[in-house]
Amino acid sequence: MSRIIEGMSFRSGFVSIVGRPNAGKSTLLNALLGQKLAIVTHKPQTTRTRIQGVLEIPLKKKTSADAGHPAAQVVLVDTPGIHKPDTQLDKRMMQEVHDALESRDVVLFIVDVTHRLPKADGPDGQAKTTGRMALSKAEDDFALQIIQRLKQVEGGCPVILLLNKIDAIAPSEIMPLIAHWSALYPFAEVIPISARKKINLDLLLEKVIGLLPEGQRYFPKHQLTDQPERFLVAELIREKILLLTGEEVPYATAVVIERYEEPPAELNAQGKAKKGGKAPLTKIAAAIFCERTGQKAILIGKQGSMLKEIGTVARKDIESLLGTRVFLELFVKVQEDWRSKPGFIEDLDWRRELELIAAKQAAEEDVDGSSKDAKR
Repeated sequence: MSRIIEGMSFRSGFVSIVGRPNAGKSTLLNALLGQKLAIVTHKPQTTRTRIQGVLEIPLKKKTSADAGHPAAQVVLVDTPGIHKPDTQLDKRMMQEVHDALESRDVVLFIVDVTHRLPKADGPDGQAKTTGRMALSKAEDDFALQIIQRLKQVEGGCPVILLLNKIDAIAPSEIMPLIAHWSALYPFAEVIPISARKKINLDLLLEKVIGLLPEGQRYFPKHQLTDQPERFLVAELIREKILLLTGEEVPYATAVVIERYEEPPAELNAQGKAKKGGKAPLTKIAAAIFCERTGQKAILIGKQGSMLKEIGTVARKDIESLLGTRVFLELFVKVQEDWRSKPGFIEDLDWRRELELIAAKQAAEEDVDGSSKDAKR
């Protein structure tokens, strides 16, 4: 039963952000949330799994100049870039996209406007595409095929087209882009934006709220994400690898948290948490997996210089995330062709990782309980 606030019903729902690699999906997620949740780099296919960010939007009262909007909880779902899969990892990433499109109320299809459109150069007015332009069109067509399937969903699913990075093109180029994309799909809305400069994001949220169904919150009011902290830590480490290493190495790496020891709360005589003094210390050990011995040498660097740099810059971000001091140990391990191994790919999934941790803890508790019973 929906909650009524000053005559306006509360809205809630899942909003999936999809598009080609490097279109700006993660930048948009972070911009809408007002803080960094998804890692962002200039390299394509940075995001490998669905990342949910929870955005609470307060009631905006109606005025003579503004229609206002109800309060809402928008669960934003960032996804890997849509691409044709080659490896088992690619297939898993595309499965994440399909899963995000199955459980959604609104879809944001984001397009990078700096990818030029083909020009009608032929005498018949047909667009000629060659080389890189032809590849770009093929990738656009593949992404649209994924979106076209939403037409078959019972009751339909509204898709908002976001023309991103408008700050990088001339204003005169925007209308031809709107005409081009509008002819390809019946979008519910077409909104030119800049996720990086936060242009038109308020307008976007108003349109999204208008399309969401009435309903209750899916998450507690102050919860930012469903992702566990250890997954966010692994992603921050992987982000630094992407930023600091060359072209080949980043895509062949995966980060697994092998040890994560949260600091116990320091209590005073009254049993309350102590204030002041040194910040607590979180101890983390992470393994960086790569596919070749040569990649391992690059990741470690001369006398360990690269691994030390990755650890130093990652630790600063992790401390900001956790609000504690962090002791971070990094190890590099070779797992040949891991991107093509289904079992290894499954083990990288944070949902599966949580299940394994829970099973391990349950087994340890059973052992402890049996030991206590035996002593009695």
